[in-house]
Amino acid sequence: MKERKILIIDDDPELLKLLKKGLERRNFSLITAQNGPEGLRLLYEHKPSLVILDIMMPKMDGWEVCRRIREMTNAPIIILTAKAREEDIIYGLDLGADDYVTKPFSISELVARIEAILRRMEETNPYGWGELSSYTVGDLEINFARRKVKVKGKDVDLTPTEFRLLAHLVRNAGKVIPHRTLLSQVWGPAYKEETDYLKLYVHYLRQKIEEDPRNPCYIITEWGVGYYFNGEG
Repeated sequence: MKERKILIIDDDPELLKLLKKGLERRNFSLITAQNGPEGLRLLYEHKPSLVILDIMMPKMDGWEVCRRIREMTNAPIIILTAKAREEDIIYGLDLGADDYVTKPFSISELVARIEAILRRMEETNPYGWGELSSYTVGDLEINFARRKVKVKGKDVDLTPTEFRLLAHLVRNAGKVIPHRTLLSQVWGPAYKEETDYLKLYVHYLRQKIEEDPRNPCYIITEWGVGYYFNGEG
């Protein structure tokens, strides 16, 4: 079984002890850092499967750490935050975080989030593409083997979550996928009620691949039901 190595970056030593104890009991291997620079060094050295990142830290705040992590790796990031404001959550996701957990939280909740993310990352062929390695419609080009997307010949930088969502929609081109189904299949069953979460990521995708995000031609809303990918562009 592949080692499930987690890096936790948080300046609260008591919380670090609590998380280390709770996660090691669930067979995770833990690496901890109490500030951003130390966390980035350990990230490079140990190449963890997932990063748990606090926002309010000295020396370098979590936003900057998140930005630098994304320059180094696509390893999933879960943000820990005492701020539940929508703009903070949106900002973290926009920087490339995959999920967030608001303090205070239970170990069970955190483990459920970790398991859901790692399960998605460890699937060998999550989209069932078989021999299909690329897809082109209109100005949009998707290379599934390399996880690359281009619009009008220019590379588009998608986060791992954005790519998974796009791939799932394209796989089911022309088929309306209900909100809860998309959430469950792309994020995991624990997320099936979080429709605002889905709307946020659809918004991000449209900003990156649509010529006019307000009048999309690829990702189409079926009001009150879900979304579908228009394979005719």
